[in-house]
Amino acid sequence: MISQELVAATPREGKFNKNAARRVRVAGKIPAVVYGASEPAVAVEVDPKQIQRILWSEAGHNSIFDLEISGAAKTKAMIVDWQYEPIKGTLLHIDLKRIALDKPMRVHVPVQLTGTPAGVKTQGGILDQVLREVEVECLPTDIPSHIDVDVANLEIGGVIRVADLPHGDKLKFLSGADATVAHVIAIKEEAAPAEGTPTEPEVAKKGKPAPAAAAAPAKK
Repeated sequence: MISQELVAATPREGKFNKNAARRVRVAGKIPAVVYGASEPAVAVEVDPKQIQRILWSEAGHNSIFDLEISGAAKTKAMIVDWQYEPIKGTLLHIDLKRIALDKPMRVHVPVQLTGTPAGVKTQGGILDQVLREVEVECLPTDIPSHIDVDVANLEIGGVIRVADLPHGDKLKFLSGADATVAHVIAIKEEAAPAEGTPTEPEVAKKGKPAPAAAAAPAKK
């Protein structure tokens, strides 16, 4: 999905170690690497607010935007990897890839389920989504923000597979056609215990263990 966002990047110079990356973050930027399109990789720094805005957009990391590195022409790019600080949740680093709009690429697209399954509404089942995203191949301009699939007619035991997702000429599905995307399962009821069967496991009493039975005296 093409975004109107323009990300301005500044080349990084000097050593590329943890201390240098920390100085970049203290200055309000985050370190990044740009590669792809048969061009050399470039270490840059970018505005984390812009990157967060892209990641939280409808298309998320599949957004294609303009990247402008100081001293170079604009190029189309997308975010292919990112790292968060586990406690504070702040961005630590991102990888950007230059994109050629006329060449197919492989991406993972989210699957969104729509409707309430009949098996949930009238049969007391549970909808279980197994695949949250599928891998497809298409031109960058044809990347969908998500793939919608209607599950309203799904009854208990019913399954939606990759083969059942909306297909078109622009998308080539790479995920296995028989892979389960979602299904409706029945709620398992616990069987009632048989009469005389204890409902809780017996717990050994605390204290000294019972003495072992004395052995019978050997015959002379």
